[in-house]
Amino acid sequence: MINVFQPSLGEEELAAVAEVFADNWLGHGPRTQKFEAEFAAHLGVDPRHVLFINSATAGLFLATELLGLGPGDDVVLPSMSFVAAGNAVAATGARPVFCDVDPRTLNPTAEDVERALTPRTKAVVVLHYGGYPGDIERVAALCRDRGVHLVEDAACAVASDVRGTRAGTFGDLAMWSFDSMKVLVTGDGGMLYVRDAELARTARTLAYHGLEQSSGFAAAKVSARWWDLNVRAFGRRVIGNDVTAAIGSVQLRRLPGFTARRRAIAETYDRLLAGADGITTPPPLPDGHTSSYYFYWVQLESARVRDAVAADLLERGVYTTLRYPPLHKVPAYGADADADLPGTDRAADTTLLLPLHQGLDDADVRTVAGELRKAVEHRT
Repeated sequence: MINVFQPSLGEEELAAVAEVFADNWLGHGPRTQKFEAEFAAHLGVDPRHVLFINSATAGLFLATELLGLGPGDDVVLPSMSFVAAGNAVAATGARPVFCDVDPRTLNPTAEDVERALTPRTKAVVVLHYGGYPGDIERVAALCRDRGVHLVEDAACAVASDVRGTRAGTFGDLAMWSFDSMKVLVTGDGGMLYVRDAELARTARTLAYHGLEQSSGFAAAKVSARWWDLNVRAFGRRVIGNDVTAAIGSVQLRRLPGFTARRRAIAETYDRLLAGADGITTPPPLPDGHTSSYYFYWVQLESARVRDAVAADLLERGVYTTLRYPPLHKVPAYGADADADLPGTDRAADTTLLLPLHQGLDDADVRTVAGELRKAVEHRT
C-alpha cells in the first residue's frame, strides 16, 4: 500500500534516544530545552516564547485558556479545519463561528474571516492548510485592526513562510504538530509559541500543573522546603520530554531535506497530472510564499466521482483521503449544516489528498499519478 503519510526515521534518531537512555533522564530536561531553543531559532524568535508540549491539540486547548475564552465569546475559524480546533473552542463555552475558505487553496481569505466577525468575536483561529501559508498577512492585519486575537494552527506548516516570516509567527499564539503523520515527527508532540512575554511565562506554568517551579532539584537550591506546592492557577501536564525532544532535534536538522523532497514530489505530480481531464491540481504558491508541502490535493468533478476514484485507488494499493471534513456540519458544535459556505462545501465535495511524504520514490509517484488518471477516466 502506498500511504498518504509516513514518517522518516533512522539510525540518527535511534542514537539520539540511546543517549537519553544512557543518561537515565527521560522526562522534561536538558534535551527538551535544547529542542525548544533550536526550534525557536528555526522560527527566528526568543526561546523563552517557545514551549515543547505533548501535542498541538494540547496547544490549542492551552491557547483558549491563555486568551480567557468562555461563554459569551465568539471565535472565528475555518470550517475546513481539524476537529481539535473546534473542540478547543467549544470546550470553553465559547461559540465557534465557521468561516468559508477559498475552494482552491482551502485557506480562508481576509474577506472570509471578516464576513464571519461578530461584535462578540474575541479570537480568530486559522489553519495553514496543507502547509500553504494562505492569506495570513492580510488576516493578521485584519485581526490587529479589529483588536481580535489571532491563533495560528500551524500543525501542517513547520517549514512554511511568507517573505521570510515563518507561518505561526504572524499572530499572538501558534502551535505545530509533530505526530507520526507530520513532516517533522516525534511520535507525539508539538510546539507552542506565545508572542507576549508574560503570557508565555503563564503558558509554561499552566503546562505543568500550575507549578511556578517545575523541578524539585531547582527548588532545593533556593528553599528549605522544596516539596511545598506553590500552585496559584489550575494547570495540567502537557509538557514534552527528553525522549521525544531528542528525536525532534534530529528531525529538525533533517527538515530541509524533507521539505526539498516533498517539494520535488509535488512538482512531479504537477507535471504528470498537467492537462489531465477531470483533474485539477493545487494552485501555485504566490510569490514570496514557501510551503512545507504537507498535503498534495487534487480536485475532481463531483463528490460522486471523488468517492468512486478513492475507492478504486484503494483497491489498486493507493491510499488517499480527505482532510478535513467541514466542521460546520458537526452536530456537537451546534453547527448549521445549511450554512452558506460555498467554498468549503465545494472543496469538501471534490478534494482528494494524494500520498505525499519524503519516503516516496519516483516510481511510487508515477504509480499514483498513473492510477489516478485511469480511475478518473473510468469514472467520468
